Amino acid sequence: MHQLRLFFTALQFFTRLPIPRWVGFEPHWLNQASRYFPLVGLVVGALAAAVYALAAWLLPVPVAAVLSTAAGIYITGAFHEDGFADTCDGFGGGMSAERVMEIMKDSRIGAYGAIGTICILALKCTTLAMLPPLTAIAALLAVHPLSRLMATALIWRLEYARAEGKAKPLAHKMRSSEFLIAAITAALPALLLCVYGWLSWLALAGGLLAAAAASYRLATMFVRRIGGYTGDCLGAVQQVTEVVFYLAILASLQHGALAV
Repeated sequence: MHQLRLFFTALQFFTRLPIPRWVGFEPHWLNQASRYFPLVGLVVGALAAAVYALAAWLLPVPVAAVLSTAAGIYITGAFHEDGFADTCDGFGGGMSAERVMEIMKDSRIGAYGAIGTICILALKCTTLAMLPPLTAIAALLAVHPLSRLMATALIWRLEYARAEGKAKPLAHKMRSSEFLIAAITAALPALLLCVYGWLSWLALAGGLLAAAAASYRLATMFVRRIGGYTGDCLGAVQQVTEVVFYLAILASLQHGALAV
């Protein structure tokens, strides 16, 4: 029952979905809720996949891709997209660690954030639209949990760089056993999709390698520039690795423009 409460606490923190009243709330539950970040991703991915499937049944695939992306943004309240935009602004416009943190804290969006958000959303929608419909549905179900696992890895391995912030309640030093729970809940959907043939093993392996490389690159930049991570950094990692996963899945289908 306690684990269920932790999951609902994570669901309430990371999305705008309602939770049962019996769950209640204790502030210290947030310190343990990050283990269910990928499971929240599964819920978001399932809802986005359902929107895609319904839209693709009635409308062309590009429209379904845009609608499913919009559904994911609505469900999370643009939580991760906002973090990505702030990270683009902070690391693009700040020279010192103090200035980077100051810019990220500013609620206004700058040129780097606006351009970055437009580019990543365009890339996400275009890539999903290029995938076969069943593969796109499988990708949504697998990638949302896995991309959140990549962000969870920062909580597990890095130090929180801000005295206060929107991710501060989750910023305790995550135990390896907690990260293992996150890894299992992220891996199971992807493995089942591969076993049943909805997603190829090559696509999953390529996506994991590419996303891990992108996550590592971002993490090293965060440590070098600000000494750790913030909530905005978690959103940036989730968004970047989500797109990288989609790109790897598309590349595994050998649909390159110059492919013979």
